[in-house]
Amino acid sequence: MAVNYAEKFSSIIDEELSKESLTDGAVNKDYDFDGVNKVNVYSVATVPLNDYDMNAESNRYGTPVELGNDVQTLELTQDKSFTFSIDRRNATDTMMAMSAAKALAREIKEVVTPTIDKYRISKWVLNAPVNQVKQETITSDNAYSSFLEASMILFDAKVPTSGRIAFVTPAYYKCVKLDKNFVSSGDKAQELAINGAVGMIDKTSIIVAPTDYFASGVNYLITHPMAMTAPIKLADYKQHENPQGINGWLVEGRIYFDAFVLKNKKNAIYVSRQQA
Repeated sequence: MAVNYAEKFSSIIDEELSKESLTDGAVNKDYDFDGVNKVNVYSVATVPLNDYDMNAESNRYGTPVELGNDVQTLELTQDKSFTFSIDRRNATDTMMAMSAAKALAREIKEVVTPTIDKYRISKWVLNAPVNQVKQETITSDNAYSSFLEASMILFDAKVPTSGRIAFVTPAYYKCVKLDKNFVSSGDKAQELAINGAVGMIDKTSIIVAPTDYFASGVNYLITHPMAMTAPIKLADYKQHENPQGINGWLVEGRIYFDAFVLKNKKNAIYVSRQQA
């Protein structure tokens, strides 16, 4: 990789624009992957209510039915890594602007964190129930009504109002802000509690994510932290000074993670997609 030298080199780096994690507040870490890479999650069936029959000789509560169960296996699949070196001469000839520690922090912020966010968003979109994915053309005339319709569907799916989070594209955000039917209402405490939130619609926190965080054609998605568990089992970052063969620094990183939509909670996801 090329290195630019200069007789006078500013110590202020021209940093890439980046964001903190946008999705951390929208997932849960309820399941323990300590010591394993696979967790089995059981879901147990329920039975309907009967009319109690006080005149029956037996089984007054109804005929017993053995409860069944289902198992969902959560197995981590994302094992990513990176490495780079900084020669000591390159560090000294750039007034130490090429600091290994700062370069590592930059890598995490600009590469690792967005990769995890994009992966989680893709999993929400892919696992949304078919009847909760709507194909529609969003304009400034229908952006707000589209969101209200999505909210009503989530009400019918018994998704709690409190804690809902929507990830929207910049294009959708522009449309809803221009929609004359939209009346903005903000809750500063909620905005501060969720990183990246810009306001609320219908008691749902709104997070505007960059367009390239979404699959092509997605307008927005609404979810609830109950829907997805997203373990980060390993996040290991190392700086080696003067390792064998290098006069300088070798930086290495590894992140082992995944994101799973729980079968009994997938109804907490709604996706709006652009009309094909």
